[in-house]
Amino acid sequence: MPRIVRGALVQATWTGDKESMIQKHEARAHEAKAQGAQLVLFQELFYGPYFCQVQDPAFYAYTELIPDGPTTKRMQDLAKQTGVVLVVPMYEEDSRASGVYYNTAAVIDADGTYLGKYRKTHIPHIKGFWEKFYFRPGNLGYPVFETAVGKVGVYICYDRHFPEGARALGLNGAEIVLIPSATSRGLSEYLWRIEQPSHAVANGYYVGTINRVGTEELGDDDFYGQSYFCDPRGQIVGGVASPYEEELLIRDLDLDLITEVRQTWQFYRDRRPDAYADLVRP
Repeated sequence: MPRIVRGALVQATWTGDKESMIQKHEARAHEAKAQGAQLVLFQELFYGPYFCQVQDPAFYAYTELIPDGPTTKRMQDLAKQTGVVLVVPMYEEDSRASGVYYNTAAVIDADGTYLGKYRKTHIPHIKGFWEKFYFRPGNLGYPVFETAVGKVGVYICYDRHFPEGARALGLNGAEIVLIPSATSRGLSEYLWRIEQPSHAVANGYYVGTINRVGTEELGDDDFYGQSYFCDPRGQIVGGVASPYEEELLIRDLDLDLITEVRQTWQFYRDRRPDAYADLVRP
């Protein structure tokens, strides 16, 4: 039997408050389940605005413990209700160090079990993306989670500009890598359909990536949407989402294609880690 996973990406606009944003995503998860989805990804910092467009300590109030905070518990209930795997990006407070925060995604299995989290590794700090004001760089490495639908890894937004972590996820066994983002129009838009298919090709796995959509009150620029899945050949599966409107994007992912591609392009076999010392030189 072919291994077909139906994946869903929730491309959404900011509602104006946390509770209604959570409710919107809960509704989308139920819609996705009704359409047969088995895996649902929410966007970066899903329950808030993309507040990194400004530097304001008021937004520290969006932090929560993961997994012991209320939203993680709520998402565990949602996964159990729907029977889908959920990948949920949130603003995390470190339970061991007051005032230390991370840009994090929780991974929850289809039965509601919390499997673990990924913390965003690469943190930008330029106009419109003042992330070092809010986040410490991630320190959990590049975990891959054994879920009901397969082996899932996470990379977050600015991470996608760095091929090293994408390769690490492949080496750790990822079959699907999910990349939630909040990216406004400007310098990076032309890279949007280049980098993530490149990771898929170089590593022989599926990539599912979300970008927000719409304009938020904190910035002058809008988010350009265009969320998509791409396959291990780097081909976009079924087209991209709207650049302007909300969308629940659902696609079928044939995981058997991973083996076919990896047996054609032997990138893992032909790697030369003995020749890569310069890549980890500061």
